[in-house]
Amino acid sequence: MTCNLLIVSSFFLVLFLGCNSKKKQSDSKDWSAYLGGADRNHYSSLTQINTSNVNQLKLVWTYHSGDFGEIQCNPLIIKGVLYGTTAACELFALDAGSGKEKWRYVPEQSKNFLKSRGVSYWESGEDRRILYTYDEWLYAIDANSGKPIQSFGNSGRVNLKTGLDKAASAKYVMSRTPGTIYKDLIIMPLAVGEGYGAASGYVESFNIRTGKLAWVFRTIPNPEEEGSDTWPENLDKEQLIGGANSWAGMALDIERGIVFVPTGSAAFDFYGGKRKGQNLFANTLLALNAETGEKIWHYQFVHHDIWDRDLPAPPNLVSLIKDGMQIDAVAQVTKTGHVFVFDRETGVPMFPIQEQEFPQSVIPGESAWPTQPIPVLPKPFSRLILTKQDINPLSSDYDSMLTVYRDAQKGLYQPLSEKPTILFPGCDGGAEWGGAAVDPSGVIYINSNEMAWIFSLSRMNQNQSLLSPGEKTYQTFCATCHKQDLSGNPKSGFPSLIDVGTRVKKGDLSNIISKGRGMMPGFPQVSGIQKQALIEYLNNEEKLESTEASLNQTIKESVEWKFDGYNKFLDSEGRPAITPPWGRLTAIDLNTGQQVWQRILGETKNAQTEDYELTGTENYGGPVVTASGLLFIGATKDGKLRAFDTRNGKLLWETELPAAAFATPSTYEVEGKQYLVIACGGTKLGTKKGDSYVAFALP
Repeated sequence: MTCNLLIVSSFFLVLFLGCNSKKKQSDSKDWSAYLGGADRNHYSSLTQINTSNVNQLKLVWTYHSGDFGEIQCNPLIIKGVLYGTTAACELFALDAGSGKEKWRYVPEQSKNFLKSRGVSYWESGEDRRILYTYDEWLYAIDANSGKPIQSFGNSGRVNLKTGLDKAASAKYVMSRTPGTIYKDLIIMPLAVGEGYGAASGYVESFNIRTGKLAWVFRTIPNPEEEGSDTWPENLDKEQLIGGANSWAGMALDIERGIVFVPTGSAAFDFYGGKRKGQNLFANTLLALNAETGEKIWHYQFVHHDIWDRDLPAPPNLVSLIKDGMQIDAVAQVTKTGHVFVFDRETGVPMFPIQEQEFPQSVIPGESAWPTQPIPVLPKPFSRLILTKQDINPLSSDYDSMLTVYRDAQKGLYQPLSEKPTILFPGCDGGAEWGGAAVDPSGVIYINSNEMAWIFSLSRMNQNQSLLSPGEKTYQTFCATCHKQDLSGNPKSGFPSLIDVGTRVKKGDLSNIISKGRGMMPGFPQVSGIQKQALIEYLNNEEKLESTEASLNQTIKESVEWKFDGYNKFLDSEGRPAITPPWGRLTAIDLNTGQQVWQRILGETKNAQTEDYELTGTENYGGPVVTASGLLFIGATKDGKLRAFDTRNGKLLWETELPAAAFATPSTYEVEGKQYLVIACGGTKLGTKKGDSYVAFALP
């Protein structure tokens, strides 16, 4: 009884303290920052839509952008105006009450579907700016007119490669996630390549007024800098090693001036023989002084990552009760299905973390780190280990899938080899880029995937000299995803390139190779001659007399191992080879580390049975929670928008969307009415494509 009373009293104490601490960031009618605020908590204090009337929500407006394809944008709503991006990364402003377009900014006349998760907003007096990225550029756009701010950088834009190593000038660099604003600075996340020769993903800060570079934190340190001893002495950053970039976005403690920066793996993602060591500051949560970029503390989640275990989402800033005391904390979700919680100022873990031993590598030249950190609490929100009982007995391919399972390597942090290895949770999580929501009581809400992938490594083709220039370029840059025979893996999201020339014009192919499309990175390092040979190869028109000299500038004969491609563990009908659920929604009380509830998220048509009435689906995009006790989420392959009761996870409302919404919704109030808006672009996971933003409100 005493224990229960203590838990209840602690709950109400943290609710009171938490509500007070959130007023500055979340007590607003607007949705003024990415994911609702600098704390990235996906939280709104609005209460007009509540648990008793949410089932009355109606569609009130639709905006058709005209650009069909996946839209990951979490739009901002400020002073009655909605700011968002289309599937082709064109920026627009809408009347948030009617959905009527006010202006639109088109950075290039050619359409490039590069993905954008949103924009940032800054104001000083009458100066109101939208900070927005397209390709390798950061733009400052006048929020009133939609015109570039000419005094910012070079006619309204600065290059995101400005603070990187010189070699980055010819490499793929862009940003899909909004920057974090502190005073007159914007701190930028970066997306870089994941293969050999990727750019180093340093953390950059730019002055919002001028566009000038303010500071840089090198996530792959130079010699003599902290962390340099965790890399080889002869590290070749210019040519072979890159990554360690913060692509997922950041959280900001405004009062303390601390920016929390999660980073990803070093490149090449799946073989680290050229980067032996612990590899700081890859796979790390960095607490940096937001004004200067100086490190305050750090914690590394994966040592010497060879599994693509990037930190997938911004951390959440929360206020918790520990031993009767309020502590400001930071919580980080991971692809492995764990939540790590730290004291915000010191980096001291709020729950014990154990360094556990894992298997060593068998690939020559590789040295997996002997231990990895595993939190004792909270318990994982995803399954971590697959057993024979997890192979789906309802599939007609059960016997063959069981054979694959038995023959494969298995286990958390099992190093890859030439033998197939089951990675579970898969390379998209567990948690993914949509991130988690947190309410003021300290309960975190996480949507997660339950998908297994099959990975392996193989030796580089020792007979590459026998290949034509175009095929050599294809095997080096394209075969990992699209397979050696161009057949791709459509069930895993990688299209076939057979006869691609009949579907895509040569000019468009050239643009896609250089700039990328969707989640595909660009390859600007591919020279003009290489690109010409590759396009001719894809169109069965290759001229074998193409010059080979330029090819050898990029293709490194010293690289011995390559990744064999991203393959989901599926049956012949394209369904997961493992038993449901395939998607979950979990609530965890971060004060205690205990799970509050867990629900299945999403439905898979024609997969329901007596044993599995609900199956769940893969899901991309995050939830939103409100002070009225509601959780809203799209994200699922089945193309629905849902509302759950945050107290118990009960489904209260759902509606069919015009296309699947692989995005996080936003909620806001205009002229006394609360709205819920979400982007519906579809396309991902084989869903139909769309081009719309839809808004709901009470009658």
